[in-house]
Amino acid sequence: MALKVKELTNKKPYMTPGHRACAGCGSASVLRICMLAAQSLEEYEYVVGISTGCMEVTTTIYPYTAWNVPFIHNAFENVAATISGVETAFQRLYEKGKVKKKFKFIAFGGDGGTYDIGLQALSGAMERGHDMVYICYNNEAYMNTGIQRSSATPFCAATSTSPAGSKIPGKPEQRKELTEIMVAHNLPYLAQASLSHYRDLMKKVQTAITTEGPTFINVLSSCFRGWRMPMEQGVSSTQKAVDACFWPLYEVKEGEYKLNYKPKEKLPITEMLKGQGRFKHLLAPENEHLLQQAQAYVDKKWEEILWKSGEKSCDS
Repeated sequence: MALKVKELTNKKPYMTPGHRACAGCGSASVLRICMLAAQSLEEYEYVVGISTGCMEVTTTIYPYTAWNVPFIHNAFENVAATISGVETAFQRLYEKGKVKKKFKFIAFGGDGGTYDIGLQALSGAMERGHDMVYICYNNEAYMNTGIQRSSATPFCAATSTSPAGSKIPGKPEQRKELTEIMVAHNLPYLAQASLSHYRDLMKKVQTAITTEGPTFINVLSSCFRGWRMPMEQGVSSTQKAVDACFWPLYEVKEGEYKLNYKPKEKLPITEMLKGQGRFKHLLAPENEHLLQQAQAYVDKKWEEILWKSGEKSCDS
């Protein structure tokens, strides 16, 4: 599956410019990249669904839409259920000969609508085996409604509902490892990706679409408002997260792990944290013990991925 990105950018896009996302929005770029990858597979037509969240609000403000494909907006919690129902309906139409084109079905959700509110619907759709792709644009908080913490929010990140102060140092819990939860669903394909590595993301979207059955991609997506940084640092911030092994890039095909990127030099987590205002307090001398906890967690999870992907033996 060749990626001719320059040629794709000259086509009428499935997700158009002119939407109302913030300038520098990482999630808008993620969705555009994903749909360019879908557009490269010319044999398919698409139906897209998005749960309530940043990308629904900014791309479908009535009476306008940024979408050039059949599009469904539904509630915060049920995009996976909606798209699984649409997929089932189309399968029956195929069987009856009423639909001739090949359709593929893509559900998008933010981390709030995926990790938390929509987890039950997502798990059900994946377990039932629907031929669909679920893509989480993960900016690590409920950015659309005031930057509240989600279960994707990292340890000690300051949000409006887990503020860094005298009582708590930001969110006191580690993030939920949703990608690993999806591994337990025995999917034919799933992956972690990042805004910073767009070609890797596009290839993973292509693989997910062309794989029969339920597939899942978890994409790290920056939000300059919630991450408290200049808007032009969206890509570089996600690059640092990958290079610090805070967000490993890997895929799992039929239970087999493959590491897609291994930094030449693993950055300390401080290189990622110091550019984001939500972690400013974590770099204070009195919070050195918390910083050590954060680094230890990242190191532990990185070692697990190295072992699972065969990059490191269990004896080492």
